[in-house]
Parts: sequence; C-alpha cells; structure tokens
Amino acid sequence: MTNEKHTYYVCLARGQIMRTKDDSTWEYEIQATDEEIVRLREIFDSNYSSDWQGFFRAHVPYLQYHYDRENDANDANMYRIYEILHELGTPDAKKFIEEQGFLQHKPESLEHDPNQEETT
Repeated sequence: MTNEKHTYYVCLARGQIMRTKDDSTWEYEIQATDEEIVRLREIFDSNYSSDWQGFFRAHVPYLQYHYDRENDANDANMYRIYEILHELGTPDAKKFIEEQGFLQHKPESLEHDPNQEETT
C-alpha cells in the first residue's frame, strides 16, 4: 500500500467509499491513503454486522429494551466514522461535522476503550 493520498467520496447511508464523485450520491469528500480507506471500510463493515445483530435482537421478546449492546456498537462505530471523516475531510466536510456536533458526545463504550485510536 502507498502513502499517497487520493480523493474519495463517502456515502454514510449506504456505507460506500467511491473514487469518483459521479458514481453515486455522496455526503463527504475526503483525502486518504489506501491504509486509511481500509480502516474506514472495516468500520463500515463492523457497522453492517452490528445492524444485523440488532435486527435479530429486536425480535427476541424477552430481552429488555435497555440491553442493547448492538446499538451501543453501532453508536461507537458511527462516532469512529465521523472522527475519521473529520480527520480526512475537506474543510467543508470538517465544518459540517463540527456544526452538527457529531463529535460532541463520545459514546461511553469508547470512553474506556484502551484500543481506541486517537484520530484528532
């Protein structure tokens, strides 16, 4: 893998990372190396998995609603995604993330996670 940065376009709703902006709709433009894209892709994949786990958990009637590790995992993944987008994003992307306050409330599961990377 190379350390050369390329422009990518990210669609959060579909978990897509594209090299050309005309392929599909996108929300964030970023500059990233191959390694950074792999890291972002892994978090998108983890989020997809936790979405399915949450779907199956929702169909178990005897589990109480507040026992929701899958939703906590999803929240933590979204926070990590926004951290990376803020780190790698264009000035417009960074400004939007800051204005929306996406990084103001770090999920509790990340507060005590020794494996969490500092991206800012």
